[in-house]
Amino acid sequence: MSDDRRLTLALALTKGIGAKSIVRIATRNTLLGRSSTEFRALPVEALTEDYGLTRAAALAWTIGHRETWDEAGTQLDELAQHGATLVTAADASYPTTLEAFDPDPPGVLYLYGNRRLLEAKTFTVLASRDAPPAALEAAESLAEQGVLAGEALVGGHDTPAYQRTAVVPLRWGAPRILVLDRGFYAALGEDLRQEPFRTARLWRFQFDPGTDLVLSAVPPRASYHRNANRLRDRLVGGLAARMDVVWSSPGGNVDSLARRALAAGRPVRVLDLGPNAREWRHLGATMIDP
Repeated sequence: MSDDRRLTLALALTKGIGAKSIVRIATRNTLLGRSSTEFRALPVEALTEDYGLTRAAALAWTIGHRETWDEAGTQLDELAQHGATLVTAADASYPTTLEAFDPDPPGVLYLYGNRRLLEAKTFTVLASRDAPPAALEAAESLAEQGVLAGEALVGGHDTPAYQRTAVVPLRWGAPRILVLDRGFYAALGEDLRQEPFRTARLWRFQFDPGTDLVLSAVPPRASYHRNANRLRDRLVGGLAARMDVVWSSPGGNVDSLARRALAAGRPVRVLDLGPNAREWRHLGATMIDP
């Protein structure tokens, strides 16, 4: 187990230390030739002055770093036993698509399954929670079009829209990226082989890590994370090279994600069905006939 990797995970588990701080710390330690042991012995003043941490974050680290160091070691050992892994914001393999989409991406991502999908041509289909049946039918149809075009669907598993689209790749034996709002074990079971929602189990008996990728910003053993739903959706949007929107409530989360995608220069297609759908044309989206 690399001490550098263990340190970056311990930092990510500390309140107030995000992706940018982790990268800054890793870069600074490399320049100074400072080991993880030496870094963990630094006082609050050095952390704020030399590494740019806020005083609150520096205090949280100095008070709790022994506990988070132990937790990081436990997590890394358990991930290795199940063939899962993680990437931190300091790693070259951290998805660049996230950094281009999100001004404050998660400091650590937990991965289980087919990591090659992070290099695939990806898309997502989004709908607000109040989407009517017609919008969900359109979401399923658009998901099928993307899958048949050889694209990899990015989605979640615990909203009607996400579930409606997540079963489409299963019908065609195609891969998916599923972003969780909880840890691996809460979604996939102790053996990490259970499909995460009931409808999917009708199409495939067990989760297949050779085909699909599961990704989460939540530690593997955690069942709850504050703002987990919004964080999940940001990850879905950030990992998708193209975004299809079938229903967007004005001012809602899907609305925000679509605007962020357009600002990042990504293609956004909007179904000409939902509230204020025509306004998206002026923002640069492509309209899809219902």
